[in-house]
Amino acid sequence: MKEILKRLGIEEMNSGVCTGSAWLQGNGKENVSVSPINNKPIASVQTASLDDYETVIQKAQEAFKVWREIPAPKRGEVVRLIGNKLREHKEDLGYLVTLEMGKIYEEGLGEVQEMIDICDFAVGQSRLLNGYTMHSERKQHRMYDQYQPLGIVGLITSFNFPVAVWAWNAMVAAVCGDVVVWKPSSKTPLTAIATQKIIAGVLKENNVPEGVFNLIVASSSVLGDNFVADRRIPLFSITGSTAVGKKLSGIIGARLGRSILELGGNNAVIIAPSANLEMAIKSVVFGAVGTAGQRCTSTRRIIVHESVYDQVVEKLKIAYESVSKKIGNPLNKETLVGPLISEGAVGDFLNAIKKVKEEGGKVLFGGTSYDCENRSFCHYVVPALVEAENHYEIVQEETFAPILYIIKYKTIEEAIALNNGVPQGLSSGIFTENLREAELFLSESGSDCGIANVNIGTSGAEIGGAFGGEKDTGGGRESGSDSWKSYMRRQTNTINYSTDLPLAQGIQFGF
Repeated sequence: MKEILKRLGIEEMNSGVCTGSAWLQGNGKENVSVSPINNKPIASVQTASLDDYETVIQKAQEAFKVWREIPAPKRGEVVRLIGNKLREHKEDLGYLVTLEMGKIYEEGLGEVQEMIDICDFAVGQSRLLNGYTMHSERKQHRMYDQYQPLGIVGLITSFNFPVAVWAWNAMVAAVCGDVVVWKPSSKTPLTAIATQKIIAGVLKENNVPEGVFNLIVASSSVLGDNFVADRRIPLFSITGSTAVGKKLSGIIGARLGRSILELGGNNAVIIAPSANLEMAIKSVVFGAVGTAGQRCTSTRRIIVHESVYDQVVEKLKIAYESVSKKIGNPLNKETLVGPLISEGAVGDFLNAIKKVKEEGGKVLFGGTSYDCENRSFCHYVVPALVEAENHYEIVQEETFAPILYIIKYKTIEEAIALNNGVPQGLSSGIFTENLREAELFLSESGSDCGIANVNIGTSGAEIGGAFGGEKDTGGGRESGSDSWKSYMRRQTNTINYSTDLPLAQGIQFGF
């Protein structure tokens, strides 16, 4: 472990303030990062004060004036080199993601691969920041629209994807000509510091102005509501709970700022009578227990047709029995389920199990803490299978833990209504061989989620598609497709190359 941390530039005490390649001495409190694997300290971070924040913001403002004038393809070249540098450090950074966050090592590697993939995507996007040309109603006039850099992008990331979400936003924002101020989760600051140190050499070698890629580790008591209230930051991308998103977006909206919100998910998979059950079970188990249920796209509900219900339940019990034997240290190759991020998360898991029982649910498997009698702490749980009703209060909520609620349905219309019958609207899926069911699920009368899949589960979105959801999930989009437009300001241009000044709609205004 020490060698890996050393290669990543992680020391016993680390600065949490950086403007690209220059590290500043933080003047905030010390933050000790503790691994959820064994509750042992990894390293410490000297966090930022408000004065440190002001220094970073001013540097970002200065950098934006320079960065926005660099041609987009040249900005893309910097991103390409960042992707190459991440390739060199993939194994080490993936290890640190696992050590500090707790997801299994294969998932840690997968997260870094997402960073690499979005770099590749953004490089291509740097040559495709396209607007449209339109025909004017006025003679010898030309109309078109174009996209201009927006400014500073504030980025608040969560512990569960401590580096990938930064890359989704920062790489796209960078090719658009924006600069980024990144505030990572206080639970996973070391992965952010390691990422910043990985890219620092690329920034310096390519004369990228200090202030384009900024990092600031700070407690919410120091940098919280005041961060999103800062009028110098036109756009915030926020990943977190629905409650946090509602609060922060209200502050941003009050000053007419922009926000990309990636909030809670309560994702369902419909299993139809014609479903390939082998595929469905594999997808559901990964979606429900992968990352110990700590993904916003985790599968939280399965809606199963009554004709295959008993069969699905039995197959899931067998699968969960197998998975339960592979709970443990996520750095071990055999492990499939690592720890939850904190004892508080374990408490939420156990409270949800208690509540669903009180509402009439039936626990079919798991739902307990794991091997806690042999530990001085308890971050591990046994993933739960629970028969429930969609209307239960606890089912309507997102519990960030591996609980899978099983719900029975009779008709496809009922199944879609159940899928949609929660406040959240992030990801959804259906397993069916019936064309009508598949098309209905994807139609205007189908899933109301931002992501809707056929014969694929809810978890594991590709970076090429726009990522985000509806309703209490926030409505934002980031990563692929045309999400780049969120990081730019749109401008409509009209050029008059005639010698007259005709007014629109043929208006005559003589004087």
